[in-house]
Amino acid sequence: MEGSQETDHYIRESAEQSIGPPVPRSTLELKLQCSEQALLALRAQYLCLRSKLNEKDQIIERARAESCMNATAMKKFVEENQRLAKECSNLLSQCKKLERECSLYENDREALMDFGNEADQRAKTAENRIRELEIEVENLSEDLQFHKRHLAQKEAQMKVDTCREDDDCREEQSLVDSLLETIGVKVEDPSARTLTFLESNSSLDSSFQTLLTSRDRLRPSTRSVVVLAAEALALRKDKEYLLNNLLRAEDEVKVIFEENNILEKANKKLTIKLHLKEGNISSKGNKRKSSPLKRCPIELDDVDLLSRQPLSSPLREN
Repeated sequence: MEGSQETDHYIRESAEQSIGPPVPRSTLELKLQCSEQALLALRAQYLCLRSKLNEKDQIIERARAESCMNATAMKKFVEENQRLAKECSNLLSQCKKLERECSLYENDREALMDFGNEADQRAKTAENRIRELEIEVENLSEDLQFHKRHLAQKEAQMKVDTCREDDDCREEQSLVDSLLETIGVKVEDPSARTLTFLESNSSLDSSFQTLLTSRDRLRPSTRSVVVLAAEALALRKDKEYLLNNLLRAEDEVKVIFEENNILEKANKKLTIKLHLKEGNISSKGNKRKSSPLKRCPIELDDVDLLSRQPLSSPLREN
C-alpha cells in the first residue's frame, strides 16, 4: 500500500513538473530513491508470494499422492470385501441347505404325528383372532357413528352461524372450540391439515377446488369442520380396511378347516398302516425286541409332501 501511494504521489508530482516550473535536482533524486525503495519492496513481496505459491504446490502434490494411495487401498479393500461376502453367502447357502435336510429327515415322524394338533391350535387361534377383529370393528363402528353425529351437529351449527354478522365470528369460534373440547376432539394446526385434505381431494368435486382456492379467507370454524371431515373420511377408510381383514380372516378359517380335514384323513391312513405293521411284526413271533417304529420306516406317500410344505395363510400377506 505504501509503494502504491508513493507511486501515485510520484506521478502527480511528475505531472505538476511537466506543467509548472523546473524542479530542483535534490527533489528529483529524492523521488528516484523513493521509486527504487518501492521497487525493492515490490520485489520482496513478489519473492515472498512466489515461495508461498511453491509451498502450496508441494502441498497439493502430496495430497494428490495420498489420494491416489488411498484410492488404491480402498479398491483393494472393496475387492477383498466382495470376495469375502461372496464366499460367506455360499457358505451360508450350503449351511442352510444342510440344516434343512437334517431337519427334514429327523423330524418327519414327529411332524406327521403332531401336525393334526397344530392345525387344531391354529384353527382356535384364527377363531380367537376373528372374535377380536369383530369386537374391534364394532368399537370402530361405534366411534364412527359417534363422530358422525357430532360432525352433523357441527355442520348444522356452521350453517346457522354463516347467517350472522361479522361481529359474531369471535363468539361463534369460541362456541366451536368449547364444543370440540367437550367431545374431546383436539384440532391441531387446522390450516395445514385443511390444505392437505383439500389438495388430496380436489379432483373429487368442485366444492373441494372452491374451498382450496379460498382457503386463506376461510374462518377458523370452517377449517375445523374441514379437519373433522378429513378425520371422518379417515375413519371410514379404517372401517373398510378392518372389514376387508375380517373377510380375509374368514377365508383363512375356511382354508384351515379344509387343511385340517385333509390332515385328519392322512392321519387315519398312517394309523391304519402303523397298526398293520405292528400286527405283521407281532405275528412273526416277536423275533426282535426293538420298537416297530424303529425297525420299519413309515411309508409317507403323498402325506410327506404335506409335512414339508407350510400352510398358506391370507393374513400373513398383510
